[in-house]
Amino acid sequence: MNSKLFRISLTAALSGFLFGFDTVVISGANLPIKELWDTTPWFHGTFIMSMALWGTVVGSLFGGIPCDRFGRKKTLFWIGILYAVSAIGSGIATDPYMFSFFRFIGGLGVGASSVAAPIYISEISSPENRGKLGALYQFNLVLGILIAFISNYLLQGVGGSSDWRWMLGVEAIPALLYTLMVLSIPNSPRWLAISKGDDEGALATLKLIYNENQALNKLQEIKESISTQNMKEKLFSGRYKTPLLLAFLIAFFNQLSGINFILYYAPEILERAGLAAQESLFSSISIGIVNLIFTFVGVWLIDRLGRKQLMKIGSFGYIISLSMVGWCFYSGASSALLLTFILIFIASHAVGQGAVIWVFISEIFPNKVRAYGQSWGTGTHWVFAAIITLVTPIFLDAENGIFKDNPWPIFIFFAFMMVLQLLFVLFIMPETKGVSLEELSKKLSGKPTKN
Repeated sequence: MNSKLFRISLTAALSGFLFGFDTVVISGANLPIKELWDTTPWFHGTFIMSMALWGTVVGSLFGGIPCDRFGRKKTLFWIGILYAVSAIGSGIATDPYMFSFFRFIGGLGVGASSVAAPIYISEISSPENRGKLGALYQFNLVLGILIAFISNYLLQGVGGSSDWRWMLGVEAIPALLYTLMVLSIPNSPRWLAISKGDDEGALATLKLIYNENQALNKLQEIKESISTQNMKEKLFSGRYKTPLLLAFLIAFFNQLSGINFILYYAPEILERAGLAAQESLFSSISIGIVNLIFTFVGVWLIDRLGRKQLMKIGSFGYIISLSMVGWCFYSGASSALLLTFILIFIASHAVGQGAVIWVFISEIFPNKVRAYGQSWGTGTHWVFAAIITLVTPIFLDAENGIFKDNPWPIFIFFAFMMVLQLLFVLFIMPETKGVSLEELSKKLSGKPTKN
């Protein structure tokens, strides 16, 4: 693989590191903030735990606009600024409303990142390496999750009752470094050719990926794909109903697996299983390590086995592990056994949905509407993530939660949803491995492909 292309893709994918860190670092601040500001379950769920996710919803739904108007590169640059501002502001917040505002700002960065980075990487890579380069985003995401868990653990005791401020504020350092690194990457060739009409600039970027003749042919293919599309046609015109459905379903099932429920509330869930507070934070690190290891596996397999096969493997792992987690809570099994099945769940996610979702959504929409299609898919993902995070305290709260005594029905519900995901994978989801973006757009928009 072209080393320069790998470096460019990795730089863009580092926004995923900030994504993972920002969304999970709140797990270490969850209980201290609840005690500090004496929040009710509804207030805590809405303003403390899920406010960043509502920012993410807005950032993802509207992230396609700056991606198309200003370009993927400039959008990635300003995403880094949003992360830095959010980290500093959250760390110095003096009340829950100020805290919520800055968490919302960070959420905007996460949402826009989940639109801009996967699109950018898919548009600069070739069909043969698009899967693994796209999966770099997910790899960095889970690396960010692991580092957030480790950072939270190491920062215990640094600031006494203000530990959580350091946990949140430290993100400003990688955010500013990332912002500077983005300045060195080129613009997307497809954005240059389609939105700016800059064929010369597009060709220069394509030459980083292909030899000169291949680059010329690829530019011609991109230009032809534009000429076959109605430039005034909108995403919801009816022509793109297949990719819209596919993006919605994969994003919907991603969140109805319970992945964010477990990641955001890992320490609290593990305490319910009988671990002491410090032990639960330490055990959360094992979740991050397993997530990282099996994301390696997913990245390695995605261009070998394909997206659909990984989703099958992940679905079976989800069903088994979630059912057993539910059984462990129901039967009062040991905390070690419960943690084992949670780790199997994390491994299943990393190999399946984790490795596939951002790559798949960035592949299935045509060039002209890709940014807005990515916003649709990621927006769906984050709406359900926000809803689940918002209502979780209502179910888990020790005094008033519906399942305050035993949360086993939650995990059985998630397991049932993964049975439905398996049916989606088997009967609806297409394979996108090794197919050019232009060929995929013809296939999924109902246009016959050339033999």
